[in-house]
Amino acid sequence: MKNLYIQVSRALALCLIGASLSQAVLAQSPVPPVQPPAAPQQKPAAPAPSPAGQAKPSTPAAPAALPTQTTPLPAGYVIGPDDVLLVSYWRNADMSAEVTVRPDGLISLPLLNEIEAGGLTPEQLRDKISKAAMKYLEEAPTLAIVVKTINSRKVYVMGMVAKAGFYQLTGAMTVAQLLATAGGVQEFADSKNIRIVRNQGGKQVSFPFNLKDFVKGRNLAQNIELKPGDTIVVP
Repeated sequence: MKNLYIQVSRALALCLIGASLSQAVLAQSPVPPVQPPAAPQQKPAAPAPSPAGQAKPSTPAAPAALPTQTTPLPAGYVIGPDDVLLVSYWRNADMSAEVTVRPDGLISLPLLNEIEAGGLTPEQLRDKISKAAMKYLEEAPTLAIVVKTINSRKVYVMGMVAKAGFYQLTGAMTVAQLLATAGGVQEFADSKNIRIVRNQGGKQVSFPFNLKDFVKGRNLAQNIELKPGDTIVVP
């Protein structure tokens, strides 16, 4: 019994010694410094609003310029069937259009519907469309009429020529010039009795042309200047 008491006493003494040593080691160990909390990140300041809450003005886009007539028009030109026109409004693309003149002389335009164009000059048509558009616009429009293609200035040659058919009048042209363009008259043509048929004032009129006299330099006044719609008949 005495031995058991001694062993228990020794075990308790060892425990007390171990605890004392642990506390001494902990006391000598360096304590890590405490890190202060990181400062919160600040958001960049929002830009100050413009005075009176107004938005920054934007630069307006420059308005497109009106197209111009780059191809010279023949002297005395008036609009006719099959001509291609560009009707262009300044800053109003919805009412602008490229149109072809119908056989009845009318054209169809947005909002305005049908407008008579045949027999008018481009300037006269511009004024007519401008007046018609005033029914739908607050102020007089600025517009341009550009003739893109002339298909109405046709003359016709039929009968005893090398190349019968129609030809475009791109400028001034006489009877003799058109006969030459058509390849000349054929060998057995009646060149003394050529006729030029023209619609004049709603009536058909006829002008004689004697090619043999013209070649000899006689009666040169018969070599008249042709007009759109004329028909040369070579029998």
